[in-house]
Amino acid sequence: MKRFPLTLLVLAAVAGASMAAQSETQPVEISGIYPHLAVFNNSRECGIGAVVPWNGKLWMITYPPHKPQESDDKLYAVHPDLTQETRPESVGGTHANRMVHRETDQLLIGRYLIDRKDNVRVLAPSKSPARLTACARHLQEPERKVYYFGMEGRLYEVDVKTLEVNQITGMLEDKPGSHGKGAYTAQDRLVICNNGTSRDKNKYWRMKPTMPLAAGALAEFNGEQWSTVVRHQFCEATGPGGIYGNENPADPLWATGWDHRSVILKLLDGGEWHSFRLPKGSYTYDAYHGWYTEWPRIRRVADDLLLMNMHGMFYKFPISFSRGSTAGVTPLAFHLKMVVDYCNWQDRIVFGCDDASQFDNPLVGQAQSNLWFVERSKLDGIGPEEGWGGPWVRNDVKAGTTTVPFLFHGFDRRVLHLSHDSTHPVTFTLELDRRGTGHWEKYREIEVAPEGYEYHVFPPETKAWWIRLRAQENIMGATAYFHYSEATHPAENADNEMFTSLPRIDSEAAMCGGIVRPRGADLGTLQYIARKAQEDGSVKELQYHAGPDVELERFDNPGAAEWFKERGDVTNFDFKTDEASIILTEKGQRYRLPRSNQAYDEPFEVGYPRGKREVVTERSLLNCHGTFYEVPRYSAGGLARMRPVCTHNRRITDFCSWRGLLVMAGTKADAKNNGHFRRSQDGKAGLWFGTVDDLWKLGKPRGHGGPWLETKVEPDKPSDPYLMTGYDHKTMKLSHDADRNVEFTIEVDILGNDTWVTYDVFIVPSGETVDYHFPAGYSAHWIRARVDRPCSATMQLTYE
Repeated sequence: MKRFPLTLLVLAAVAGASMAAQSETQPVEISGIYPHLAVFNNSRECGIGAVVPWNGKLWMITYPPHKPQESDDKLYAVHPDLTQETRPESVGGTHANRMVHRETDQLLIGRYLIDRKDNVRVLAPSKSPARLTACARHLQEPERKVYYFGMEGRLYEVDVKTLEVNQITGMLEDKPGSHGKGAYTAQDRLVICNNGTSRDKNKYWRMKPTMPLAAGALAEFNGEQWSTVVRHQFCEATGPGGIYGNENPADPLWATGWDHRSVILKLLDGGEWHSFRLPKGSYTYDAYHGWYTEWPRIRRVADDLLLMNMHGMFYKFPISFSRGSTAGVTPLAFHLKMVVDYCNWQDRIVFGCDDASQFDNPLVGQAQSNLWFVERSKLDGIGPEEGWGGPWVRNDVKAGTTTVPFLFHGFDRRVLHLSHDSTHPVTFTLELDRRGTGHWEKYREIEVAPEGYEYHVFPPETKAWWIRLRAQENIMGATAYFHYSEATHPAENADNEMFTSLPRIDSEAAMCGGIVRPRGADLGTLQYIARKAQEDGSVKELQYHAGPDVELERFDNPGAAEWFKERGDVTNFDFKTDEASIILTEKGQRYRLPRSNQAYDEPFEVGYPRGKREVVTERSLLNCHGTFYEVPRYSAGGLARMRPVCTHNRRITDFCSWRGLLVMAGTKADAKNNGHFRRSQDGKAGLWFGTVDDLWKLGKPRGHGGPWLETKVEPDKPSDPYLMTGYDHKTMKLSHDADRNVEFTIEVDILGNDTWVTYDVFIVPSGETVDYHFPAGYSAHWIRARVDRPCSATMQLTYE
């Protein structure tokens, strides 16, 4: 049996072969992460599939990818003193199901059934070969049987007293979708979710998820027959009973999913289905195969708080959500962490995460993840309340058609983009549900010219829970898409102790930088090759490692250093620059980003900084010209759907995920130890430690640049796209060198998928500069320009 011992400041022997070592002092904690609680396996991914308080302990399971039967993953119990127990009954597998069965008083988690005395029984992998994703109450015999639903589509009924297994359905090959996720029983039916499409049956499975392609399904089973509710990608099904199951057969059921337009919230109430839509906090979850979502859930985390996690956004979710009572859904924060499951334990919310995989990061020696402890009062301070989405994307709609309600409440800044392909003017009517009762009031009408575009920025004082649109005539290719953002992003504070160890780009302070990575081979250590510039211009290297006590010690292993440098050294930038802006390229398409400081055009004195790196499973951070960006995988949108996180303007040389922490290299040579900076034991190096969502506190994204700067351009040839989303206070300057007026047509991509509409046309006189301020709250994904005659043109934007 493989174990992961806890190496703390003082080790003490603990009775029991399966008990990890513990410290006589308090364990190290940084930004809610306890490094000693990190979990590992020998697969390319190690997520924490479920976390449940039971018998005073916190029980959790890890999972690898694609293991329907056994693996080296474990069942763990975290004790109140934060010691961690590895249970000897562990059989592993890719599982994320959890349920408390009231009648037999057992916790069902993965393949394990745990009673009130911590006795663990195991559901035999040979009898239920599946990646178990959900448990649900049985329709006919709930007092002794439970449904187990598998990712492959298999459904089992299990007698939780005898562990007798009966397979009800096979691979659900006759049902739509694949990649099973949630399941729940309510109103005399079992509801299941899957969020993918078969790669063998659908040639489009690798394409960007920006077109209406049938993938996934929400389906129901009455005990005899299956029926499909809707063909969209769904992940979660639950109700007021949570992991215990609904007590009242009439209680509602909620299901969450998504399509290419937005997040979908389905309500089953009184035997009828109702639909709502919400914005996506991140596009990194989008992919037709459904692999990048893990298990977003709705779960009670306090007596008065249900927390919904979907597409990177935490929402406060009302337990009373039902037909005619839909008020209360409130965005709390966007987050960068990949959250799989969560619960309330010891007066904090504990998130089980999926942190560091080897999918897009070969420098990760071993896949690993950790728990993340957050005080409830700090939930809404994790990140900004931002997102995008809408009810229509290039839909043909008939006169009188009304969209489903789209969430309106809880965002500071709201802009609606409207466009269509009809050859006649069309009018969109906007209606508001101000109280969440289903009573709709007319807000305004907006007329859009033939094949035209209009936008509307809602005044901040406009209050309502939901908004919907009504078509007054037949419309071809109707798009209604919202961009939401927050006015009060966590502001940068030069005196914030959290970041004082990170030298600014314009600082003359000596620095120590280098490269970092998590090592493998069950070591669980962090490797750091530190570099410091010498007076003669040379760079001195020292190698360090750290364990769960986060103490950096000298590490004399030339072979390990050479291996790391050969594969992980940064020898150039991940981007190009010109005088106009930053240039990125993906599959032949060029994109442009703002510049920050000219000093970023050259390497630091200790070498080039790392650019793109996966630090959260299946999504990357890009450190580019002083700004961190979140970047989806190409099959989830790629660069076209990137977003800025923060502009740090620091000399960060490298970053990685280790034991659930974000580690950053590039610190002041004379930095002092604090809650986030750890100096090496020899005093010659140091690293910054925190969590990836600490990055928001470095401040709002900002910068300057554009697609053109005295650039020779040809008529009607569009410029490269220039990033617009995620920035505030946008101003634009237009000029040229022609001897007559030049017409600049400014276009915006409102969907992040190469959907361009004309924002406005500006006539720029010869020898003059046009200054334009975009309306407060206006946002689009990308912006570009065209001109009507050859010239040397300038289009520069400043984001402040």
